[in-house]
Amino acid sequence: MTPKFMYSKIMFKGSIVALVTPFTERGEIDFAALDRLVDFHLENGSDGLVIAGTTGESATLDRSEFASLLSHVIGRVDGRIPVLAGTGSASTRAAIEQTAVAADLGADAALVVTPYYVKPPQAGLQAHFSTIADTSEIPLVLYNVPSRTAVDMLPETVEHLSAHERIVGIKEAVPDVDRILEHCRRCGPGFSVLSGDDQSCLGSMRHGAQGVISVAANVVPKGMHELCTAALQSDWDRAEEINLNLKPLFGLLMIETNPIPVKWALFEMGLVGSAIRLPLTRLNEKFLEPARQCLVQLDMVRP
Repeated sequence: MTPKFMYSKIMFKGSIVALVTPFTERGEIDFAALDRLVDFHLENGSDGLVIAGTTGESATLDRSEFASLLSHVIGRVDGRIPVLAGTGSASTRAAIEQTAVAADLGADAALVVTPYYVKPPQAGLQAHFSTIADTSEIPLVLYNVPSRTAVDMLPETVEHLSAHERIVGIKEAVPDVDRILEHCRRCGPGFSVLSGDDQSCLGSMRHGAQGVISVAANVVPKGMHELCTAALQSDWDRAEEINLNLKPLFGLLMIETNPIPVKWALFEMGLVGSAIRLPLTRLNEKFLEPARQCLVQLDMVRP
């Protein structure tokens, strides 16, 4: 298959969902629930999907599951919105291989996280991403999340990488608007800077980000789409109104390690089962009632 969205430095914007991976109680991918999720996002305006990212429990998926998951979603979406595949690895060779699989299956881009655990220097990060991009048939979106990987890709490194024709954007999960501003200044308007943090998404868009790769959009796709649309149109009053309404949800989704709270919320909404893969566990009982009240207030579940 060939990707339906060809290289473009302004391709990715708006509310892009870091989609959860639903599992059956036997621990297998739940493809019926996956269809419900994809349809939910197509119906509610999500601007793109990330498959097999952190929120999709990518670390627990084997190669066969990754391919089945991605292929299924691409078929269901059928070109209506971009599909990005999480193909990052601590190994450059493994990331190249996974990105090639994603390209063969028809993904529109790869979301490639900084190498975790090995803690490469900035020169190593530059070489890592350049090497992947040199061999890739699809565009790359860089992903910087030092809270999980123990390495921070600095703006000067991102600036250098942005000159590569296949590196089209970054998901920046450092919740610092100055970092967003610096990416925008260094990389220019042809490079998609995306927030990787729902709570600072609006502030990031005020400082030049073009959207967000969002956990909260799993639960409120329409709300996150409307927030991003208002921000892209510089309708800051409307964006602030939506953001204020969603703030309790942003807090809820951080009470335990992602994706524990968001999978619980989707279970409460009847979209997925309750299964999550070890070493993650289901939401702690002490959070269940206050979390449910948050969903009730957002009118996502019945009282």
